[in-house]
Amino acid sequence: MFNEHVQSRSEQQAATRQKVLAAAERLFRAQGFKATTIRQIAAEANVSTGTVMATGEKDALLVSLFDNWITAVHNSRRTELAPPTATATTEDVLKLFEPFVGHFAVDSELSREYLAILVRGNHESVIFRDLALALLGELETVLARSALPRSQVGHGARTIYLAYLGLLMTAASGHHDARGGRPTTADHRIRHHAPQRRPMIHASQPW
Repeated sequence: MFNEHVQSRSEQQAATRQKVLAAAERLFRAQGFKATTIRQIAAEANVSTGTVMATGEKDALLVSLFDNWITAVHNSRRTELAPPTATATTEDVLKLFEPFVGHFAVDSELSREYLAILVRGNHESVIFRDLALALLGELETVLARSALPRSQVGHGARTIYLAYLGLLMTAASGHHDARGGRPTTADHRIRHHAPQRRPMIHASQPW
């Protein structure tokens, strides 16, 4: 009886948390992160402001939204990597990053807010811990099928991971191409700098 009560309460808390996060995401995307207040999120979720704050203040809510989505991407493709007999190519690397680049491009303003929070360092994110390890593992799996010497697979994965973070931060910060005055996306830069289609070291899809 006690265990059932604890489980029921835990499930209720999880459901409330998801309701708050869903409400926050709707408002963040509809009217902007800065314009959204805790009171509005509470009203949208039909809960008290105290319940919202128990889930997290605005910065924490935004970090949770992005982190949860990135976690879901990694979990969904644990068995999706190409068979070990296939030789890895540049396209294999790009496919690993496409979901993250695409997600950040959907709402660049919200993405910049998320990255700014991470840069300030006031809120921890799993993308620098568990999800970093997940992405590195995916990269190593792909690189092990490339022409890269096996002794350099780990180093190659870390190099691509760090380069990806740098490109993503730059793209999400609203960097513009000095020649054309138009935003330069992380996907464009990855394609520009990556070797063309041939066996090589390659990356996996966010972080």
